[in-house]
Amino acid sequence: LSMWDFGQCDSKKCTGRKLERLGYIKSINLTHKFKGIVLTPSAKQSISPADKDIVQQLGVSVVDCSWAKLDTIPFGKMRGGHDRLLPFLIAANPVNYGKPFKLTCVEAVAACLFITGFIQEGHQILGGFKWGSSFYKVNRDLLEQYQKCTSSQEVVNVQNEFIKKCEEEQ
Repeated sequence: LSMWDFGQCDSKKCTGRKLERLGYIKSINLTHKFKGIVLTPSAKQSISPADKDIVQQLGVSVVDCSWAKLDTIPFGKMRGGHDRLLPFLIAANPVNYGKPFKLTCVEAVAACLFITGFIQEGHQILGGFKWGSSFYKVNRDLLEQYQKCTSSQEVVNVQNEFIKKCEEEQ
């Protein structure tokens, strides 16, 4: 696991830095080419179980930045092999609890691991946070549906059906 750290987060609340202190993730330089899965909001394709081999062989990288400063991040300079979006998930971290898509680094990486079939590893990295198990509990049904998909398009279809269902219930 790797991350590009832009130093925008409160260091006491930064899950990326805590993952680094725990030895789960390492920081990489902006000029470093990462050949694995790059979780980025500028991607055109969603993560899916079809990405399992890439995750296993080449790893996952995440962008550690503030959601409020997203427009300042030079996504074009990050050279990665396989850019991926995360599908609809709800944050369970104390800062953005209950907000769709506003995941921390640990939630993003754990989601990627869960969706691609690395369940134990996802739980392991969430275990370093008091609220970590809440992320899985809040998103369990969706994560299990995403795990059953065979392609990025199927993941997007599941996401869209879920969102449509939520809108109809309101």
